[in-house]
Amino acid sequence: MSKNGYPGLVGTSIDLAVTYLRQGGIVAFPTETYYGLAVDPDCAPAVTKLFVVKNRQEYKPLLLLIEKKEQLENVVQKVPAAYCPLIKKYWPGPLTLIFQAKKTVNLQITGNTGTVGVRISPHPVAQELVKRMGKPITATSANISGLPPARTAQDVVEMLGDSVDYIVDGGQTEAGLCSTILNVQKGKLRLLRRGQIDLSEELGGM
Repeated sequence: MSKNGYPGLVGTSIDLAVTYLRQGGIVAFPTETYYGLAVDPDCAPAVTKLFVVKNRQEYKPLLLLIEKKEQLENVVQKVPAAYCPLIKKYWPGPLTLIFQAKKTVNLQITGNTGTVGVRISPHPVAQELVKRMGKPITATSANISGLPPARTAQDVVEMLGDSVDYIVDGGQTEAGLCSTILNVQKGKLRLLRRGQIDLSEELGGM
């Protein structure tokens, strides 16, 4: 029995994490903000389980991580012109952009809003996980809804136990603030959540 009480739950194998994801499992992994929870967004049972594990309300969307901006075409209808300079300047980074989702995107992911949040993480573990999957993954915070997000693998264990299938231990995350979230309304950028990236200049001093 390991010190966390769950033998085999915590490790450093990206290959094992990908295996669990492809089998419909839930994997916790470090990002540039906090630990996140990944599932295959195209696997409806896995997404449903993720909502249950987090005690997350169904109308709240789940953001996606992609490996590179070219993967946007797989999940979004179009890239607003206002996003282009932000993508160039801040991706990879803690900036989540809200897009009109393609109709092929799982409605559970969008929370039936028709939109999907996307970012590219600069964290090497997150990057490698998305790369090995070869497709977008979810990256909702590793926590029970309403509680602080996990900063370490042990935090994930203590909060979620064996309700996740595997935890990629990447040490303590920098944390501090979550990702900044933006959308576009009538061609103009709108701040939905303040986060690590200060966009005061881009948003006209907001």
